[in-house]
Amino acid sequence: MHNASVDASIAALTSPPIPDSAFVPGIAPRISRATSAVHALLRPEVRGKFIFAHDQKLFVRGVTYGAFRPDAEGREYQNLAAIECDFAHMAACGFNAVRIPHTMPERPVLDAARRHGLRVMVGLSAEQYVGFLIDRKKDVAEIAEIVRAKVRACAGHRALLCYSLGNEIPAPIARWLGRRTIERYLERLYCAVKEEDPGGLVTYVNYPTTEYLQLPFLDLVCFNVYLESRDRFESYLARLQNIAGSRPLMMSELGLDSLRNGDDAQARSLDFQVRAAFAGGCAGAFVFSWTDEWHRHGSKVEDWAFGLTRADRSPKPALEAVEKAFAELPFPCNGCWPRVSVVVCTYNGARTIRDCLDALEQLDYPDFEVIVVDDGSSDATAAIAREYDCRLIQTENRGLGSARNTGLREATGEIVAYIDDDAYPDPHWLKYLTSTFLNTPHAGIGGPNLPPSGDGPIAECVAHAPGGPLHVLLTDSEAEHIPGCNMAFRKRCLEEIGGFDPQFRTAGDDVDVCWRLQERGWTLGFNPAAMVWHHRRNSLLAYWRQQTGYGRAEAMLERKWPQKYNGPGHVRWAGRLYGNGLMYALGWRRPRVYHGIWGAAPYQSLYQPAPTLLGSLPLMPEWYLLVAFLVALSALSLLWSPLAVALPLLICAAFPPLAQACLSAARAPLADEWPHARRARLSRRVLTAVLHLLQPIARLRGRLQQGLTPWRTRGTFHCVPLWPTKSSLWSDRWQGPEQRLQSVHAALRAEGACVSVGGEHERWDLEVRSGALGAARLLMGLEDVPGGQLIRLRLWPHVAAAGPLLSGLFAALSVAALADHAWHASAILGLLSLLGALHVVAQGTSAMATLTRALQQLRDERH
Repeated sequence: MHNASVDASIAALTSPPIPDSAFVPGIAPRISRATSAVHALLRPEVRGKFIFAHDQKLFVRGVTYGAFRPDAEGREYQNLAAIECDFAHMAACGFNAVRIPHTMPERPVLDAARRHGLRVMVGLSAEQYVGFLIDRKKDVAEIAEIVRAKVRACAGHRALLCYSLGNEIPAPIARWLGRRTIERYLERLYCAVKEEDPGGLVTYVNYPTTEYLQLPFLDLVCFNVYLESRDRFESYLARLQNIAGSRPLMMSELGLDSLRNGDDAQARSLDFQVRAAFAGGCAGAFVFSWTDEWHRHGSKVEDWAFGLTRADRSPKPALEAVEKAFAELPFPCNGCWPRVSVVVCTYNGARTIRDCLDALEQLDYPDFEVIVVDDGSSDATAAIAREYDCRLIQTENRGLGSARNTGLREATGEIVAYIDDDAYPDPHWLKYLTSTFLNTPHAGIGGPNLPPSGDGPIAECVAHAPGGPLHVLLTDSEAEHIPGCNMAFRKRCLEEIGGFDPQFRTAGDDVDVCWRLQERGWTLGFNPAAMVWHHRRNSLLAYWRQQTGYGRAEAMLERKWPQKYNGPGHVRWAGRLYGNGLMYALGWRRPRVYHGIWGAAPYQSLYQPAPTLLGSLPLMPEWYLLVAFLVALSALSLLWSPLAVALPLLICAAFPPLAQACLSAARAPLADEWPHARRARLSRRVLTAVLHLLQPIARLRGRLQQGLTPWRTRGTFHCVPLWPTKSSLWSDRWQGPEQRLQSVHAALRAEGACVSVGGEHERWDLEVRSGALGAARLLMGLEDVPGGQLIRLRLWPHVAAAGPLLSGLFAALSVAALADHAWHASAILGLLSLLGALHVVAQGTSAMATLTRALQQLRDERH
């Protein structure tokens, strides 16, 4: 680096004589053009998965810079003339950000960045102070004061992109101190930065070896990732997006060593890394590094060459590759994009549909149409829609499923994207969706839906309450379910399955269509950057009605897809649920970190234990039926005093949902809009806890209204034996056991039976469940004999232990009450015992009858 004073460097920018050694042949004209303009930078802010400057989305196109040889006073960025020249070159090549990872830059460096339109990601070096914690030379409070002083020196500067608390705390040190110690340490430093600069964005630069760190307080998520395989890079990027959740993800270092791999390999690698990062939904990427001139720990580093330019600033081929990739983000402009039909189904949506249509007009997509299906609205919805460039189709009120089918019939695009009237999309929504269609065989693609800010405190609390639209992922990029407010499908796939089921008038249609597509063998995908903003309900009554409707939809889905539900009537997702408002299951098992032998694993992840049965029960709506039942037993103690034992049981049953609601509300990341209004913050926490308690009750109400009860019996009662039976079938045509069982399975499904397939360790092949208490099982054995095949069948009822136990318990209590001459209590308890026994018999008999009928149909077909 060259030695020059600040005054000399500024003079060099306003007159020709910049030192000759600072110029590189062939790039001087571009530098002079870049330095001729002074950029006014607006302070960035986070909105969902991206960073914005005012209303303009800011894709961070960055490069790391330094560290360099320090001067006598220890300053690494003292040569401002060379810095000005480098910054000018960066701006000319399309960069808009620079990362200074290990040193807090002085204000003249930030001023230089601002003159060239560059935003700076500054490092606060938290990793350098961790040793003080181990040796106890300083505590966290003292380190926080050091960080405060650094932030104070540049707080509010217009060139600031964000503060990085640190860069890659070494994995052995993180393992030594423990995960929670590091997390608390970084959170304390985060708070110190926010106290000094409340409007500044704060992150921490992590890397795969400490991926397990849980840092939900950060404004954005940054990772240093070096992967030379495109497939592995894209796969790991999808994982990081799920770790980031609703926050922006930024690649804080990407690169390849040209010394070992060659200049051309470096250019090819950086080209695909940058393009894949932005196509995968990253808010930005920093290439490591600007130059091969690099010093670390007082020594010049000469055994690698990650720079885009050499030490003398002559460009490598990688610089041109990165410049071209940055110029085309997030996708190349000359791509061949398929036509998309965007369908907005609305019913009395005048309050929010204007936001939706405004945003649709701003979409950055070359070929799309907007179809508004007005499903019999009685407000001004149709009049608002006529103000926009869209096709308005008005129908009588037939429900959501029917409206979506109307949009499907009218669509002219090969892809049909659905968005709700109370949602509005990100400008690049369609590009992210269709890029996934172009690169995968998925039949449908979904994306996240996030609550917008400014909807009020009730809407914010509802956004962090259960019951919101969630996506379910089987892998980091393959979905089991995508919510209806943000989903797109290949039109031909939807038409092949007959579109949406019109019986679902308000909810459940999206779940049903996902399952039907998967039943055909197709898959669903998920793109974390295909983002929409979705308004949440803004009143308690609206939230209650919505959740009651969801409960009714669950009951309808259970009748159509009984095999997807367990005995109590809850859907059995194969994947993992993602989104706001997830309830925390109570449990005692702690998550575990995979460190590898001697802590040497290059990718160290956090594994959450599966929720236990006891921890999950209080989350079920039916738990409130148990609470109500214990209330009734406690009241019955007025007739027979020994039943007062139900009172402590009632307290024990009421405590888990209350504790879960308080825990979930305390962990909810509510916006801190009123930093000095402690009562307001507390009221929002209390409201969120109340919503966690109300939501299962509302769902339970809807489920009960639609017939989804714990005591429901599927099928009809028939007089068939309730003991094991054996039979056999003769067939002159040989078939394998899989084919035989598949035909029985198909016959049972045609009857609408709830059929389960036996697992790898079961001594049964098929199970027909009639309810939570009774089922029937089938075991098949095939015997090859001359001239044909003998099919041996064994059927037997299976009774859940809970049924006889409860019936026996109430029978014993009834006898005891009778002995105490508590006639009324004895009669009530005896009736409960009888009802329980009858339900066990009815469900077992119904299941046996269903299985017998299916086998009889197969016999008739063979005759």
